Amino acid sequence: MTRGPVLEVTNLSKNFPVGSNLLGTRPAQMLRAVSGVSFTVGEAETFGIVGESGCGKSTLGRCILRLLEPSGGRVVLAGRDITHLSQADMRPVRRDLQIVFQDPMASLHPSMTIRRILSEGIRLLRLGSREEAEKIRELIQLVQLPQDVADRYPHELSGGQRQRIGIARSISVNPKVVVLDEPVSALDVSIQAGVLNLLRDLQKRLNVSFVFIAHDLGVVRYISHRIGVMYLGRIVEVGPADELFANPQHPYTQALLSAIPLADPIRERARKRTVLQGDLPSPLKPPSGCRFRTRCPRAQPLCAGADPDLEDKGKGQSVACHFPGPPSARFPEHSQRQGAGA
Repeated sequence: MTRGPVLEVTNLSKNFPVGSNLLGTRPAQMLRAVSGVSFTVGEAETFGIVGESGCGKSTLGRCILRLLEPSGGRVVLAGRDITHLSQADMRPVRRDLQIVFQDPMASLHPSMTIRRILSEGIRLLRLGSREEAEKIRELIQLVQLPQDVADRYPHELSGGQRQRIGIARSISVNPKVVVLDEPVSALDVSIQAGVLNLLRDLQKRLNVSFVFIAHDLGVVRYISHRIGVMYLGRIVEVGPADELFANPQHPYTQALLSAIPLADPIRERARKRTVLQGDLPSPLKPPSGCRFRTRCPRAQPLCAGADPDLEDKGKGQSVACHFPGPPSARFPEHSQRQGAGA
């Protein structure tokens, strides 16, 4: 399926100064939204990024796109390092790196017709008027909408139709990578399935790669080839979608999976859930050592002193945990820990 990395993200970080005043008498704290994230995306591959709200998923996506300037690390697109390109040098790169927002109205001008919205991107291809009109017809057909939407305005379309136009706009310039930032979370469940199936179909047709950001593991599993699980700015587990679901090694991944309801009511009632205690810590003051330790049922004194790196566990799966293992593995009880508090 994949021939090599189209997108390489290495040790990417993003910090935001918070709390300084205009006179500079109060120093700013650093909110570490993304901390040392690394992954690759192959040709025609979907890499899913999942985690709780506030874990840094959307910030990561915007740093990849250079809508936010990274504080550190590298972003390499098709072999070219784009991390420090000027805005002028980034302009032609935008053709290869597109985004679909959670709210499609964020990229659809309300006073423009759909035809004009789509033509804005197509003009980068420098087509003649006849070829441009044909390209618009092709795009509308690709996203499975009737041709008469071309002369309508965004407010005249349903949410699902608007998101399809947002997708059409993103693929209009034949990109190599599209970042999809919660593209179906604002849609009804029945509409979500249609949009996800559309994305899978487009990937096969156009050979495009996706970075799919969402908080719903079930949605991410359906569309992703590989998945990275984020917690408080870091990826704590990454691997092929089927392997990660069948054999999760990180306790945070296991907690997310146990929150997905099962279709079988008997199995649903019988299974043991992993319930996380407490709230997500503030990225302004993350816990020392492992960031998950304040909510982890396996935490030991080692976890407070050393932040675990991602380690290869075989089958393409890597885990950042001092005590990885399946939910059935035996670990010291949470109540018997010492030195593992906040």
